[in-house]
Amino acid sequence: MSYKTILVHCDASRSVGGRLAVAAEVAQQFDARLVGLHAREPFEVVSYADGGMAFAPLMDAFEAGREAAEKTARVAYDKAIKGRSITSEWRVTEAFSDDAIAVNARYADLVVVGQADPEDAAGSAGDLPEAVAFATGRPVLVVPQIGALSSVGKTVMLCWNASRESARAAADAMPFLRAAEKVIVLVIDPEVSADGHGQEPGADVALWLARHGVRVTVQRDVAADAKVGEIILSRAADSGADLIVMGVYGHSRLREFVLGGASRTLLESMTVPVLMSH
Repeated sequence: MSYKTILVHCDASRSVGGRLAVAAEVAQQFDARLVGLHAREPFEVVSYADGGMAFAPLMDAFEAGREAAEKTARVAYDKAIKGRSITSEWRVTEAFSDDAIAVNARYADLVVVGQADPEDAAGSAGDLPEAVAFATGRPVLVVPQIGALSSVGKTVMLCWNASRESARAAADAMPFLRAAEKVIVLVIDPEVSADGHGQEPGADVALWLARHGVRVTVQRDVAADAKVGEIILSRAADSGADLIVMGVYGHSRLREFVLGGASRTLLESMTVPVLMSH
């Protein structure tokens, strides 16, 4: 397995440049086609608006804003791919971002989105990374607001709890894991059971990864009174990891996302890219 088509969300946010730089680098690393997707989000009419309200000026301003956002996104995309030996494609669609990404992701191997930035009005909905993970069935690479401080995927931390979600994330991240110089399997508070960890927590997944040519070590840790998400971020910093891989837990209902504590902590406080699968 390899990533041959990478879809990246292109909006007008202040962090789009860092996100696109990561996506372009990953596309070049795996000799993949990079698809930049910009969603021209539709106008939402407020149902309780005054019937005498003048909508023409409002619509003109809204359309001007959409045009400016598309131009900003395209300029950032062209800058990111300039000088790189990759094949690329620019797409524009009339839809909400999460819906547009969900449809286009069906024909991609990896989806790249940005970390939510509640202080950036030009950014997308704050729950976009979760929405994409739940809706697409594809691995989602979430890039921090600050971008990536180094190359992505040289030292990878795989968060492992022997669950279906962590197994899915490990399989989805296999191209990164095989290419990495070092992969750390992080196991926190493991409990040995017939349907979970074996007698040596982390040993089974390490053996499986080694058969794929992955250079892997196992690190066991305890959370004690700390949150699991905080432990993950701390250990990633200690080891110099430039990519965290994890399964995302929870469920969605009418765009209200209920995530596991570790998933939420990482999405809010991430300092390196996170590849997550549901």
